[in-house]
Amino acid sequence: MQRVTIAQVAERAGVSTATVSRVLSGRGPVSAGVQRKVRKAADELGYQVNSIARALRNSRTDTVGMVVPSISNPFFTSLVESVEHALGREGKELLLCDARSDPEVEARRLATLVARNVDGIIVSPSHGTLSGAAVQETAGRLPLVQLDRFVGGTSTDWVGVDDVAAMRQVMDHLHAGGARSAAFAGSLLTNSSTEQRFAGFRRRSEDLGIAVDPDRILLGDYSVEWGETAAARLIAAGDLPDAIVCADDLIALGVTRACRAHGVDVPGRVQVTGYDNIEFSRLSEPALTTVDQPRERIAAEAVRLLAAAAGEADGDRGPSAHIALVPSLVVRESTRAGA
Repeated sequence: MQRVTIAQVAERAGVSTATVSRVLSGRGPVSAGVQRKVRKAADELGYQVNSIARALRNSRTDTVGMVVPSISNPFFTSLVESVEHALGREGKELLLCDARSDPEVEARRLATLVARNVDGIIVSPSHGTLSGAAVQETAGRLPLVQLDRFVGGTSTDWVGVDDVAAMRQVMDHLHAGGARSAAFAGSLLTNSSTEQRFAGFRRRSEDLGIAVDPDRILLGDYSVEWGETAAARLIAAGDLPDAIVCADDLIALGVTRACRAHGVDVPGRVQVTGYDNIEFSRLSEPALTTVDQPRERIAAEAVRLLAAAAGEADGDRGPSAHIALVPSLVVRESTRAGA
């Protein structure tokens, strides 16, 4: 079957080929009525834009690369979906890469995206320091925005949530529900998310007089399995804290599962909180109290920042943007209501 040409679309719509080109490229003044006629003719004929030819003409591919630490983590899965939707509204496509939580793999993925001539890259760095060199090098070659996590010392835009403010909400809620001692279960302090959440946890615990024993700071990884292990250790130690604050929902799901297995009532004996508000958090037993990240807003800001960076002339780049959105606490059945 032969490819439909612009000339055929122009003939069907009763306009010039130049007008068809302006309508389909989105460049140049064309009345709304003519646009409708051209698009209707293109749809009827099954016209498809030659993306390779367009890329050669415009020096852009209308494709954005994205690298996440682990696509198996439900939070990143939903974040990718939000980014894809935001890009779609701008007529752009997403090319996704999984770093497998490995900075070396991440560096290769970034290099591959650059070689594919993407127009820009959105990355959530897998490591707080080891990801730095590859992120900065890539940012020197094309527009790049860090999302959710960030690497310190890099001159790129970043958008995510205020993790410290989020932990303030969590600890205030637990304190109102009677918690006077707490444990923290998170990943190793090798990424900005855990670092910021742990810092917020410690700071607000001190402000509220909530006791945090050093043996109750348990660091592993973002997984249900680690949550089960961490909770089992706390239970085996005998004297449980009043609350277990988890750095993400996967860990919290593991904690509540271990509590059920050992006959520990949640929230009667111990309150449990998560972070991210993944879909499974409301389906767990009990349903998790968690921090909701505004994924759609985060994604929209990332796409906006990327477009702004792409539109700036070389050498005219202003100061890097650092946008920390305020998250919200979703209170469910794994914590107690305040007095």
